[in-house]
Amino acid sequence: MGTEQSRASRHDEIEAILERKGGVEEARDDADKYTVVGAADRKTYANWLTPIEEHFVCHRNDIPDTDGDGEWTISLTGYLEDAYSVAEIREEFPTVAVAHTMECAGNGRGQHRPETGSVQWGYEAAGTAVWSGTPVSSVLRGELEDVPDDAWLTAIGGDPSDGEDVFARSIPLSKAVDDCILAYEMNGQVLPREHGFPVRLIVPGWYGVNSVKWLDELRLMDGMVTDESLDRPGDHAYWQQEAYRIHPDGVEPEVNETVERVDTWDQLEDGEPDHPYAFDQTVMSVIGEPDGESPVTVPEDGTVEITGVAWAGDDDVASVEVSTDGGDSWAEAELFGPDYAGAWRLFRYDWEATPGEYVLASRATDEWGRRQPMRISNPDAWRDALADDEFPWNEGGYAANAVLPNALELEVQSP
Repeated sequence: MGTEQSRASRHDEIEAILERKGGVEEARDDADKYTVVGAADRKTYANWLTPIEEHFVCHRNDIPDTDGDGEWTISLTGYLEDAYSVAEIREEFPTVAVAHTMECAGNGRGQHRPETGSVQWGYEAAGTAVWSGTPVSSVLRGELEDVPDDAWLTAIGGDPSDGEDVFARSIPLSKAVDDCILAYEMNGQVLPREHGFPVRLIVPGWYGVNSVKWLDELRLMDGMVTDESLDRPGDHAYWQQEAYRIHPDGVEPEVNETVERVDTWDQLEDGEPDHPYAFDQTVMSVIGEPDGESPVTVPEDGTVEITGVAWAGDDDVASVEVSTDGGDSWAEAELFGPDYAGAWRLFRYDWEATPGEYVLASRATDEWGRRQPMRISNPDAWRDALADDEFPWNEGGYAANAVLPNALELEVQSP
């Protein structure tokens, strides 16, 4: 299958993106398949808005050839029978702006031991942008009278696969009409090619794989995408039913037409389904400054400000704690700055620092009391890891949010 084949063209894509952006660096991909760049500087995570130049990129197929956005058309199928060009979407429907923290479901994969998967992300595959576009609810308005409330909307990308797989992801219709948009701008600029030009789906608070780029079709169905559920050739189910599933080594996930729970952490804790889908993001935080790259000199007042970002997918961040001793003790940080659903919060902590060597770490807790675990488990632990304050090692390396792998060492010097 093409999903397992190397893709030589990715190197030219990466080189062009690195030159164009400037604030990212290439991530290691052992499969030589993905176009992947992540934030090059930890200081990216000391700011609420991520510049396009510093925002990560991840995709698995070549970027489609598009001369302009006017002729690109999104087909509406399944329960729907319609089609709109991007030009029609922009002209006939309202435009809104949505702040969304985009995070790759494989963020933290490179922190698994033993290593697993292909792209070895650390914490750099996350960024917050303001996405502008048309609400999905506006496009579907008046089309849902005979559609079940528990239907699913499948988004299909127009990127050309080098194998038999079709890139298709399904989300509940209820989520789609709640806050999802068809985006054609990013941070006030025309959507860059590597971010999905001319149009992509944005699913606020959910892992990036659900925000399908180069959107070609929206298919409204009774359930999630499975094999032979689309009116096109190819393997339809791989990216929904096999990839982006959380499971132990050597397990083939079961196929589900629907699931009651879409909260990723709830699926992990409750065991329903047995092998969770990577839908909404787990609670996470990263310190942005100090960055540990150079020593910090104690200011005259003795206070060093530690700043960073924390997010929790569809849920609110309730609190963030900071440790300067590698997690042996914790102090409450202050949340501040913009507070939008689906986007991260800034946090800061005034640290009375003295000269020495330190290990700085942060941990966030969401509105349901779910807190980042301290480390990633060994491969044999699976769900038992949760009781030991660990995130379960999983074969795909998905949804990791452990504290200590993202800690940083810092030297504090005298004035």
